Amino acid sequence: MTPDETHPLIPNMRLDELLAELRIRLEAILATRDRMHSLLEAVVLVGSDLDLETVLHRIVETATTLVDAGYGALGLVGQESELIQFIPVGLSQEEIVAMEHWPHGLGLLGLLIKSPQPLRLARIADHPESYGFPPGHPPMGSFLGVPLRVRDKVFGNLYLTEKRGGAEFDEDDEAVVIALATAAGVVIENARLFEKSRRRETWLKASWEITTSLLSGQGVQQVLTQVARRAREMADADITAILLPTQDDDVLRVMIADGRGAERLAGAESAMIGSLAGSAHSSGEPLMVTDLAAGDFHRMMAEHLAVGPEAAVPLGSAGSVRGVLSLARRSGRAPFSRAELRMLHAFAGQAAIALELAETRKHAERLSLLEDRDRIAKDLHDVVVQRLFAVAMTLTSMVRTTEQPEASPPLRHAIDELDETIRQIRSTIFGLQTAPEDGDPGLRARIVALVEGARGHLGFMPGLRMEGALDTLVPQPVAEHLLAVLQEALSNLLRHAKAARAEVEVVDGQVTLVVSDNGVGLPADGRRSGLRNLQERAAQLGGSFEVHSPSEGGTRVRWSAPLSEDARS
Repeated sequence: MTPDETHPLIPNMRLDELLAELRIRLEAILATRDRMHSLLEAVVLVGSDLDLETVLHRIVETATTLVDAGYGALGLVGQESELIQFIPVGLSQEEIVAMEHWPHGLGLLGLLIKSPQPLRLARIADHPESYGFPPGHPPMGSFLGVPLRVRDKVFGNLYLTEKRGGAEFDEDDEAVVIALATAAGVVIENARLFEKSRRRETWLKASWEITTSLLSGQGVQQVLTQVARRAREMADADITAILLPTQDDDVLRVMIADGRGAERLAGAESAMIGSLAGSAHSSGEPLMVTDLAAGDFHRMMAEHLAVGPEAAVPLGSAGSVRGVLSLARRSGRAPFSRAELRMLHAFAGQAAIALELAETRKHAERLSLLEDRDRIAKDLHDVVVQRLFAVAMTLTSMVRTTEQPEASPPLRHAIDELDETIRQIRSTIFGLQTAPEDGDPGLRARIVALVEGARGHLGFMPGLRMEGALDTLVPQPVAEHLLAVLQEALSNLLRHAKAARAEVEVVDGQVTLVVSDNGVGLPADGRRSGLRNLQERAAQLGGSFEVHSPSEGGTRVRWSAPLSEDARS
């Protein structure tokens, strides 16, 4: 037997082993080459867009694809080393709805924030720092976490879980994700620089538009609407609102709103104490919140829009804040940065200028109106009244010297009419020289409004005569009673009198209201509850009240009250 026949299989077995080893190494080389190609393609894909939110979402999607993970997320780290935004991938809409809240950055997520080093685990629950998942969160086993750095500063962390097929993440997976994170840092920095440049351009354009509007004299409503819209665009917010103080200093009311759900915010109110907008108004400093349920918009829009981060920027500096610009983003979006708040605070000054200019313009118009009223009053007193008085004196002398007795009655009637006209003009002069406070139309204007308001119901315009400085001489409590009596008298005139003519007289001194008509007069058995109310009002003020039917018919109501406190005591 030959030696070849004794050991024929030994060389063949050795060759098969070598070939098998070679095939395994070739497969590993090919797999590495494919993974490198995939990594290069991923880097190119991630860097193909400059929108920051798109870039961040694409980074997470690419990382899950490279390591064949079932779930992925990117957690952004804030200045206080807290988790301020969570961008998930792989969760269905049903799973997202089932979760009570996103992770808050505790447990393993908090460990990566405190110690930004790659972390790879076979089972999340086995790690001593494991905190568990939020209620409704799907169960997860294997884990790979890698920090994202931008210029040596931790920007956030990549979280990958549930490698498909039940396998564990290996060293190659970790190396690939670290390489992707390194490249992603450059892409994120470029996106942030682009966003900053675009925001600055938008800010300059918006400032120019607002300045142009202010100089062109546009109304404050139009300017504030522009401010709200431009602020939303500059800050990339989903909704903005401008809140101004009401007469009640404890409440801010939405005057302008822009963005998603803006129509539902019109007229909404926010308390000055305990609200984000109120705190910004009181402190004069811009504020923000990242908690999904902590801000004003969450309370206002809870049923209509899932609101996330919010910011409130005062309109003006501390001590002279005129309102608040509030902004909000959808739930899940990045919170407002300090740089954005500073930019918005500077821009909000435009709105403060608009409000100040509107107030200045209002005061200027009021001053012009008062000057015109004063000029007209002087002209009436110095020219018209004096001429009428001279005519009356001339007619009086004619009455004394006329030799025709039949001419005396017409002359006396003309003199009486001139005297009445002079009294009416003097009453008008008192009204012109009285400047009612802002928001207070004055007693005269309120009397006119009541009488004119009754015109449509009566079918005719009652005559109205007012004498004296009613706006300045009649105290507020007496004025309120007088207006209530006039309202009741006009109501009785409408319901019972069946009149075709009525006269209303109001004179100062002992303020007196007289309402007369040519109607059916007082019924003998009619109800007197309304008249008793008028009598009680007069008695309460130390005044008098009387009502009777004159011989010529109709009804005459006379109500009076003293102006001095001594007379009423």
